[in-house]
Amino acid sequence: MINDTMNTSMNWIEQSAAKLNSEAGNRALDRQNSLTKPPGSLGQLEEMAVWLAERQSNDLPVVNKVWISVFAADHGVMDEQVSAFPQVVTGEMIKNFAAGGAAICVLAKSLDARLEVINLGVVNEPGELPGIVQEQIAPQTHNIAKGPAMTLEQYTQALHSGKRAAERAQAQQSELYIAGDMGIGNTTVSAALACAYLKMEPEQLVGPGTGLDADGVQRKAEVVKRALACNHANCTTPAGILQNLGGFEITAMTAAMIRSAQLGMPILVDGYIASTAALAAVRINPSTEGWLYFSHCSAEPGHAAILKALKANAVLNLGMRLGEASGAAIAVPLFQLACALHNNMATFSEAGVSEE
Repeated sequence: MINDTMNTSMNWIEQSAAKLNSEAGNRALDRQNSLTKPPGSLGQLEEMAVWLAERQSNDLPVVNKVWISVFAADHGVMDEQVSAFPQVVTGEMIKNFAAGGAAICVLAKSLDARLEVINLGVVNEPGELPGIVQEQIAPQTHNIAKGPAMTLEQYTQALHSGKRAAERAQAQQSELYIAGDMGIGNTTVSAALACAYLKMEPEQLVGPGTGLDADGVQRKAEVVKRALACNHANCTTPAGILQNLGGFEITAMTAAMIRSAQLGMPILVDGYIASTAALAAVRINPSTEGWLYFSHCSAEPGHAAILKALKANAVLNLGMRLGEASGAAIAVPLFQLACALHNNMATFSEAGVSEE
């Protein structure tokens, strides 16, 4: 009975994303080609404006209302010493988010964006804090090097947390949605997920994360290899891969992206961890792909492989690897400038400038 109830409650995840408005996109492209500049001379900024127009059903797109959800959770794989930072940092960073001291807090304030932090469960729970959405599932996932990360019930809870976050954003008429992460050890989990989805070896994708040395990276790759081996039998579907190798925060981000696409809300994807969630979202619900735009290239080696698999052309390459939606937030002003140029430049006919 429990499984039947869960299966019924999960039907939403298979629903198709909202349809793109190709007519609005074509009109926006025509406008771009009529502006007082050589076609294509503004490079990717032109593409960004047209991309938004097609998804906002608006010939003159805008990015005034940005919603950022940062999902925080701990990982049982930290038992394998896969990070240069101790696990308590996740809970301590939740306190930092609440106090406004984290990078994403500064960026969100500068952008006048709405920021929410969702606590899905950490080993050192910080207690009730202002501005923190408390949706604890468990103190941490299980150690993926020894078995499945989540039970079906935990996996479902994480998915619904992400779904609710996207629905909160849509209820506030947000024009751009960003999902971010906080979870010490989650580059290990992301590497395991990427290996499973892309059918690549850990040595190709595992990187230093928060600052491991060469020996640490090798140990981390061995842990990922063990995780893939012991969960292999349960990783026969995209959802199975996410449940058995993922984290609470990555699962919630995956669901938030799928739901955002269903609600017709454009998604700006952050770095490595968020891109892993985007990969999972596309594999679980392929219609999500058209609603994703990638903000930056992470310094983590696995990120390039994910971007290549998704045929994504990220906007920035600043060598960032912080997470917590920071890279996506930094790309928001470029979207705003792309819209300003698209909406406010004169056309050749308006300016009386010859096109030939």
